[in-house]
Amino acid sequence: MILALVGGVGGAKLVRGLANTLEPDELSIVVNTGDDFVLHGLSICPDIDTITYTLAGLNNTESGWGLAQETWKFLTALKRLGGNEWFKLGDQDLATHVMRSYWLSQGQTLSQVTERICSALGVVHPIGPMTDDSVQTFLDTDMGKLDFQSYFVREQCKPKVSGISYVGAGEAKPSAFLSGVMAQKSLSAIIICPSNPVLSVAPILALPDIRSWIENISVPIVAVSPIIGGAAVK
Repeated sequence: MILALVGGVGGAKLVRGLANTLEPDELSIVVNTGDDFVLHGLSICPDIDTITYTLAGLNNTESGWGLAQETWKFLTALKRLGGNEWFKLGDQDLATHVMRSYWLSQGQTLSQVTERICSALGVVHPIGPMTDDSVQTFLDTDMGKLDFQSYFVREQCKPKVSGISYVGAGEAKPSAFLSGVMAQKSLSAIIICPSNPVLSVAPILALPDIRSWIENISVPIVAVSPIIGGAAVK
């Protein structure tokens, strides 16, 4: 079995290739959750959703995120009420966040909720979060401390960055999903997919138990860089 560690859009392309090559019992996909945040009272997991939608064949191939043939009536109504619309939540996508938030509120873990969503969308390769605990990426900028989505989406990466932190990572444990993978004796390799090294891969490695496990494991580890010659390759 191969373990793929992945972030969002860039890594989703390699994960799709792996899923087309490997059987479901030959591949496990662990996704960064440092980008997760709460908006309009909803728990949003952008990287998990990108991977899930991609493997379900439902993703918007032009943008790389969100769902194909999306509509935006919710955002129009939200704006009419004076709501915040900087993070684009499509009408179909909204259903994912509503159900995730509901199931989490019922005491289910993010691993369990992710499995339910994947099953409902017909995804056969197992996908899970890096942790069921709260970890959030923050950037120190000339506008102050910003969570990742505020920096990346709302401010469009314009603020000057002087530091980065993964709040909660030091105490967070591997998710139930990842713990199951770590216990597998059939694990043969780890692939670090071409996601942003600082924003998508580093949050996973910021969890002490995960980093120490990877540092001491005897299987081959392959990292695919999204940066070649100093430039990001899309």
